[in-house]
Amino acid sequence: MGYDVARALTRGAGSAGGRVAAGAQKDCASVFALQGDLGAGKTTFVQGFLKGLGSKKRVTSPTFVLMRRHKLPGQNVKNVFHIDAYRLKKPEHFAPLELDVILNGPHNVVLIEWPEKAKRFLPKSTVRLQFKYGKKENERTITITRP
Repeated sequence: MGYDVARALTRGAGSAGGRVAAGAQKDCASVFALQGDLGAGKTTFVQGFLKGLGSKKRVTSPTFVLMRRHKLPGQNVKNVFHIDAYRLKKPEHFAPLELDVILNGPHNVVLIEWPEKAKRFLPKSTVRLQFKYGKKENERTITITRP
């Protein structure tokens, strides 16, 4: 099995993002919208992001459970919410997630995959990350857009 360069670099970018989020001063949650095709590296980025915040736990996609909460005691960031909105079809499907409460928590970070399904709930301060396949099999491009 060869070394997966795309996975390593995507995790590395996520790790750096996690360290940046940990030092942010804010009055509401930091929100990152992760956009890209299936398999483009969104969950791999989240793995690196959490590692950058010091998490040692295994990170898996919340595809079937919709949201996973990662608690990070003893840090500026207390909770990272990883949301996969792929299966949510209507705005009312977001109600059980209590996004309004999560988004108002200044010690929360929200990483949401398929954010276009939740755009009406996301704050204007949302940082957008676009994941694209590169020219080579193990190549990815991440474009970051800040508000």
